Amino acid sequence: MSVAKLQSALASINWTNNIGSFFSDATQAEKLAASNLRLAIWAKQLETADVGNPALSFVREMQAAGQYVAVLIPLSLYKPAAGSIRSVMESALYYTYFRTHLAELETLVRAKGYYIDKRDVVDFHRVHTADFGDVQQKLGVISRLEAWYGRVSSLVHGQIPGQWVEHKSVADIKPIKTTQDVAVATFVEGEEIVHRLFLCTTGRQLWDSFSSTAKAKLLAGLQGHEKVALKLDAA
Repeated sequence: MSVAKLQSALASINWTNNIGSFFSDATQAEKLAASNLRLAIWAKQLETADVGNPALSFVREMQAAGQYVAVLIPLSLYKPAAGSIRSVMESALYYTYFRTHLAELETLVRAKGYYIDKRDVVDFHRVHTADFGDVQQKLGVISRLEAWYGRVSSLVHGQIPGQWVEHKSVADIKPIKTTQDVAVATFVEGEEIVHRLFLCTTGRQLWDSFSSTAKAKLLAGLQGHEKVALKLDAA
């Protein structure tokens, strides 16, 4: 594709129409906004409670990725949104690990061949995070994480070509309601898993430093037995 053809194709897309179409569905727009709002609440509380920790860069990455999702889905760029959706999850996982592994964090920056994956983080919490096994089971963290992560990774890696992609050319990018709704639901579910992961791990450890307003918002929607398992106050 030549530069001129690319410019023409991009100019032919009615981006305003794509955005308007998305926000005409108030329910989907509210879901997207609500998930990003809760990520913002977590980010603010963690940045305050864990101030000075270099691993907070992952929290900032998590929040930025959520904001990219909020841009890409209304623009009808569903497949690119999948990468940002997964980045929200991965950034959250990495923060819960590297905040107490600063030597490994330095190695991550210095050595290109070093990395950890989702399993490493989960195994760490199973062994070293107090009551993680029992609490995460009551909140359904690992089971939901495994299923969700596998599904989203298959999208990101193109293991099933054509998923979340309906257009045949750049100029054909436009709203596809069914795909849009699946993309929003995938993001919302991923944010819910991140929320529960934080409650079972770092959030529980730093809870005493959170504001009362934030505590109430982060505990909202949990069932009674889940609150009992977490043993977190709302004041």
